[in-house]
Amino acid sequence: QVQLVESGGGLVQPGGSLRLSCAASGMTVNSYAVAWFRQPPGKEREFVGASHRGRYHYADSARGRFTLSRDSAKNTVSLQMNSLNAEDTAVYYCAADRSIITSSLRTPAQYDWWGQGTQVTVSS
Repeated sequence: QVQLVESGGGLVQPGGSLRLSCAASGMTVNSYAVAWFRQPPGKEREFVGASHRGRYHYADSARGRFTLSRDSAKNTVSLQMNSLNAEDTAVYYCAADRSIITSSLRTPAQYDWWGQGTQVTVSS
């Protein structure tokens, strides 16, 4: 049974940084696509970035500010978020899938497993 547990969310001031972590069990992060999505208040879930087949993919809103990293020893995928602003406020979710194709990485419905989410609030 695959389980994903997010951690690292919290309250941060505009311009600040947070590091989210997704700890996986029942799977290995090197063999699955592991993605981060977020859901702002009152909006649909949106793609942030994904680790897939040795490459990292980013949404336009994340590129240049957010950085993904994969730790095989800890079986985690982390999301370093810098230069945060109010528009980054959302619940952040980790998702995983074994057989997803690259063109589907940005589609939430294509992922079989999800974490419970972690709240990120950017506010002064």
